[in-house]
Amino acid sequence: MNIHEYQGKQLLRNYGVAVSNGIVAFSPEEAVKAAKQLATDVFVVKAQIHAGGRGKAGGVKIAKNLDEVRAYAKELLGKILVTEQTGPEGKEVKRLLIEEGSNIEKEYYIGLVLDSATDRVVLMGSEEGGVDIEAVAEETPEKIFKEIIDPVVGLTGFQARRMAFNMNIPKHLVNKAVKFMSGLYNVFIDKDASTVEINPLVVTAEDDILALDAKFNFDESALYRHKDIVELRDFDEEDPKEIEASKYDLSYIALDGNIGCMVNGAGLAMATMDTINYYGGSPANFLDVGGGATAEKVTEAFKIILSDEAVKGIFVNIFGGIMKCDVIAEGVITAAKEVGLQVPLVVRLEGTNVDKGKELLNESGLNIIAAGSMADGAQKIVELVG
Repeated sequence: MNIHEYQGKQLLRNYGVAVSNGIVAFSPEEAVKAAKQLATDVFVVKAQIHAGGRGKAGGVKIAKNLDEVRAYAKELLGKILVTEQTGPEGKEVKRLLIEEGSNIEKEYYIGLVLDSATDRVVLMGSEEGGVDIEAVAEETPEKIFKEIIDPVVGLTGFQARRMAFNMNIPKHLVNKAVKFMSGLYNVFIDKDASTVEINPLVVTAEDDILALDAKFNFDESALYRHKDIVELRDFDEEDPKEIEASKYDLSYIALDGNIGCMVNGAGLAMATMDTINYYGGSPANFLDVGGGATAEKVTEAFKIILSDEAVKGIFVNIFGGIMKCDVIAEGVITAAKEVGLQVPLVVRLEGTNVDKGKELLNESGLNIIAAGSMADGAQKIVELVG
């Protein structure tokens, strides 16, 4: 789950991390009112969407007076902002962050991520801030420094100081940088974040160290522990199908293909998508119904797949263990009849109650193509769609 920049900055404030002052606005009038409350002669008007690269896309404006704040707010609100991370469809700007201008001396990058290779939280930093960190990692990886954090002791002062020196933070500001990193680590751990990026982290002419941006991503599996974070969710920034899937505890991610997939188990789901790609097809989604799905849950999963107009065929691939094949069959039959199935449907069932599941499908009167294996099913749905 992602949140907006202004929400991330409020989290940082709560942990004593220095951030630039700003106020959220939803209209040009609110933007001007917010600017009047800020003690500055220069204002920054920033589009708030769940995507990076806003500056390059024209989503960050510098205003020198209230008239410019109003004009930029009118320009940005309602605009479809297209960045490298939004894709060509872009995202509509529905809220703005009005901030105080900063006397920037130098820009840096600092972030925390979960590293699957080490099973540790890793602190990453670079003096090449304010630019695409991915490009820095690819072209000059030696400019990115890492500190692998022991989960027992957490981020140590020694590690934070070493990072500050590696990033070439001015020596007289190292202690401020250490405090900043410690606060950043604390919020990362306390709120079960999976990624936190500050790009840029800036040193100002007044010798302050500030987060000029804040990008948070949270582990959705841990959100039950953080009602305060759940309240920050912006449904306008999410795919409606993914929102609907979350209501039924379905793991659903929309993709840009045309073959809908319904699978039980994340590993099998990824293998299914790989197999579809191998035979020349393109998955329209990742959908894991889980191990304890009911017929109702499967029905809703099927409806969500079919709500995607790009879907031209569906592949149901179930290996029944805890998840019984007859339950899957009942859900597929119910959903197909409710929505009036008009696209090819290939079903592969194996495992618990497989014979009963196949019997239900055969007697349903639906035009269902049976598959003997995952490869057989993937090949058949690709041919039918192609």
